[in-house]
Amino acid sequence: MKMWIVRSQTKKKKKNKKKRMRKKKKKKKKKKKKRMRKKKKKKKKKKKKRMKNKKNNNKSKKKKRRKNKKRMRELADVMERRKVDILCVQETRWKGSKARSIRAGFKLFYYGVDSKRNGVGVVLKEEFVRNVLEVKRVSDRVMSLKLEIEGVMLNVVSGYAPQVGCELEEKERFWSELDEVMESIPTGERVVIGADFNGHVGEGNTGDEEVMGKFGVKERNLEGQIVVDFAKRMDMAVVNTYFQKREEHRVIYKSGGRRTQVDYILCRRGNLKEISDCKVVVGESVARQHRMVVCRMTLMFCKKKRSKIEKKIK
Repeated sequence: MKMWIVRSQTKKKKKNKKKRMRKKKKKKKKKKKKRMRKKKKKKKKKKKKRMKNKKNNNKSKKKKRRKNKKRMRELADVMERRKVDILCVQETRWKGSKARSIRAGFKLFYYGVDSKRNGVGVVLKEEFVRNVLEVKRVSDRVMSLKLEIEGVMLNVVSGYAPQVGCELEEKERFWSELDEVMESIPTGERVVIGADFNGHVGEGNTGDEEVMGKFGVKERNLEGQIVVDFAKRMDMAVVNTYFQKREEHRVIYKSGGRRTQVDYILCRRGNLKEISDCKVVVGESVARQHRMVVCRMTLMFCKKKRSKIEKKIK
C-alpha cells in the first residue's frame, strides 16, 4: 500500500506542475500580447505626433515663404515707387546664397546662414542685372557686387554690423571682413557701402571734417566712432551727414522714445561730388523700426578721345 500511495502522490505532483507551467506560459503570452499592444499604441501615437509636427512645420514653412514673398513684393513696390535702382538690405533672415527675381523688373542677390538671424542682400533693377561682373558672399553680414555701367566700375557693398550687446569677437570679425572687401577693390573703382552699422556717428564733425558732415543725429557712441575710424582708414565719406535736412528726414531708427541714426551710406571721398542728395524716406513701412535711406548718385565718366588715323597714299 505504501508504494501505491507514493506513486499516486508523484503522479499528482507531476500533473500540478504541468498545470502551473501551462498557467505560466499563458500568463507570459498574455503579458507579451499586452506589451505588443502597448508598443503598437506608442508607435501609433509617435507616428501621429510626427505627422502633426510635419504638418505644423510645413504650415510654418509655408507661412514663412508667404511672408518672405510679401516682403519681397513690398521691397519691389517701394523701389518702383521711389525710382530706386540699387538697394542694400540687411537682417533679411533668408537662408541660402541665391539670386532670384522678386517681381517683374527686380532681382535679389542674397546670402544667409540662419533663418532666424542676420542675412544681407542687394536688390537690382533688372536693367542692371546684365552689368553684374562679380558677386562676393563673404558672410551673412557682408556681401558685395561689382557692376560695369558704361565703362565705370561700381562696387556695391551691403553690411550688417553686430549689435551693441554682441561679443567682441563677432564685432572684430565683421570689421576685418569689411576691411578685406575694401582692400580687394582697386582704388580707381567706385565704391558705395549701404550698411546697418548699429552705431551713432553723432551731430557735428569737429576733428572729422574730412570724412563726415555736420548733420548727424544726437551724440556719438563707441560703435559710431568705429564707423568714423573705418571711414578715415579707407578714405571714405559718411554721405548721410553732408546734407542738411529736417530731423524727420535724418532719423532712421524709431523704437519707443528712441530716435537715432544707425544706417549709413558711405562712398569714396573723391566721388562725393557725384552724390547730389541723401535723405530718409518717410512713410514707407518696409521694416518695422528702420526707415529707408535714399541717395541720388550720378556716375561721371570721361569719354576717351579717339585719335584720327590718316590713311597714307603712296
